[in-house]
Amino acid sequence: MTTGQTVRLPSVDRILGDAACLALIARYGRVQTLACARAVLAELRTAMLAGAVCEEGASIAAIAAQMDERLQAQARPQLRAVFNLTGTVLHTNLGRALLPDTAVQAVVEALQWPMNLEFDLETGKRGDRDDLVEELLRELTGAEAATIVNNNAAAVLLMLNTLAQNKEVVVSRGELVEIGGAFRIPDVMTRAGAVLREVGSTNRTHLADYAHGVNEDTALLMKVHCSNYAITGFTKSVELDELVPLAVKHGVPTAVDLGSGTLVDLAQYGLPHETTVRETIEAGADLVTFSGDKLLGGPQCGVIVGRADLIAKIKRNPLKRALRVGKLTLAALAPVLQLYRAPDLLAERMTTLRLLTRPAAAMRAQAETVLPLLQSVLGAAYVATAEAMKSQIGSGALPVDQLPSFGLAIRSAPASRLSNPLGVLEQRLRALPCPVIGRIGQDTLWLDLRCLEAAHETVFIAQLAELSA
Repeated sequence: MTTGQTVRLPSVDRILGDAACLALIARYGRVQTLACARAVLAELRTAMLAGAVCEEGASIAAIAAQMDERLQAQARPQLRAVFNLTGTVLHTNLGRALLPDTAVQAVVEALQWPMNLEFDLETGKRGDRDDLVEELLRELTGAEAATIVNNNAAAVLLMLNTLAQNKEVVVSRGELVEIGGAFRIPDVMTRAGAVLREVGSTNRTHLADYAHGVNEDTALLMKVHCSNYAITGFTKSVELDELVPLAVKHGVPTAVDLGSGTLVDLAQYGLPHETTVRETIEAGADLVTFSGDKLLGGPQCGVIVGRADLIAKIKRNPLKRALRVGKLTLAALAPVLQLYRAPDLLAERMTTLRLLTRPAAAMRAQAETVLPLLQSVLGAAYVATAEAMKSQIGSGALPVDQLPSFGLAIRSAPASRLSNPLGVLEQRLRALPCPVIGRIGQDTLWLDLRCLEAAHETVFIAQLAELSA
């Protein structure tokens, strides 16, 4: 190592005039490349004072190489594609539902072209963006009207703020759910300006509890679907068809937050039955809210369907503009809803449903193909096996219900001397070009193959070799 006095750094002009840096300027622009050159030089000067820079490390070639590496890292997107091998199909932290091909193509077109988002092509006048999907939603749910906002929490917020501001909303104590990120129904009500009237107990609520909770300040009777937990044992809840006559008697609407709404009976595909939006409307609900990116299989959005007069009030609320969706969401949602018009083809064309109904035999064959390749790159520190395991539908959508699945189980070898071997391997998998996200439990790293479709299998296998580096 040479002392700082004997090393001379090249000037910024010389660096930027070098062929390697000219290529960087062409790729990243002069402003960004210049800033990077100055940052690298500043770090080298600091290192020189400590006598930690040699002549070779201060060469233009070495500086250009550092700049190239740094600029590549700066240009790498933070939002990246990953392999979801967690076993949770609708994984909240990994973006929930994957869009079908028709929706992807529609979004690409919407990105590249002006669209008739709020323009009526027949009259040539301003239109309503909800009109792009409202007819489909009315057809598929049996509701009189519909409107769309940016997620289901926004749908609940907007509904409550419109119909129950400074008034009471009667809800069973057993339905005061908390969803991801400590987001709670009572908090939503407070922000909406509504007053929560809790009735019943945590595990048992009767119709009489609702009746005793109604008074002259009551604006809504509300049911919240407990999609992310289950209470078992000595329980009692009031079904919607029991609650509706009470609401009619007192002249107040009944609202249902379905959370993860589905438009088809999942039981026909061998999945757990989930109350559909149509069933909820037919049972007498005046308003129903649900998500677009869970069991529906579409983009993130919140849907409100129900009585036309109530939907009209909701759409006149100034908050509706703040919570509305853009053209990309609507471009994706419409093709997804169109797929429900052909229910006999839905399991093939709807990505979410295709993953949920994937045969265990297909995943087993996949695991047996990948296993020898994986074991060879892991080496003697780990033991990988192909095993049966359990998937779940979603972290916030039917998380209690499990599906038979198959995948790869990785355990530390008895003779391994690594500290926290599974944690080390999990980190290495996340560092791959297309990060692999699994889950650790029972001293095992589980890679559930339910969400590894054939189209992505080649890419997944090809990058495994980098684990041995």
